[in-house]
Amino acid sequence: MSGQQLTVVLVKAGRVKIRYPAAAVADDGDRISVRAPWAAEGVRDFGFVRFEPGDVFVEHFWRTRWYAVKEVWTGDGVLKGWYCDVTRPAVIRSGEIFVEDLDLDLWVSADGSRVLRLDEDEFAASGLAAGDPEAAAQAVRALDALDDQARTPAGLAALLK
Repeated sequence: MSGQQLTVVLVKAGRVKIRYPAAAVADDGDRISVRAPWAAEGVRDFGFVRFEPGDVFVEHFWRTRWYAVKEVWTGDGVLKGWYCDVTRPAVIRSGEIFVEDLDLDLWVSADGSRVLRLDEDEFAASGLAAGDPEAAAQAVRALDALDDQARTPAGLAALLK
């Protein structure tokens, strides 16, 4: 499995938001981990972190969990932190990892000192709570679980062992 080329397909609101190549790192049957370079054009400055050409993402997707955890590294191997997407469980088929983004995100700095809940306003405006209340509840639980784990001494790294 290691090194196998896959394509990550991130869907948001029924449309493909981004599609990018990634190399498989591991697959235990529930969690699949891949490595991919920063896939977007140019620099994306969020204020609390910059994603830029040369950055490397080690991304962890679960078939049974409602989130993905992405380790963000500089090109020279310095951990910037973890960017977590709340998603429906990943579906892997025909060399592709399909993930549906549910708008909620969490950023955790490399030293664990900053834990930021992101895009809660987008989630509220998405209409998911009205259209699919069970999925909305799962999404909120997933964000809360990630936030709680990030604030433990072991941090998010404990999810990736």
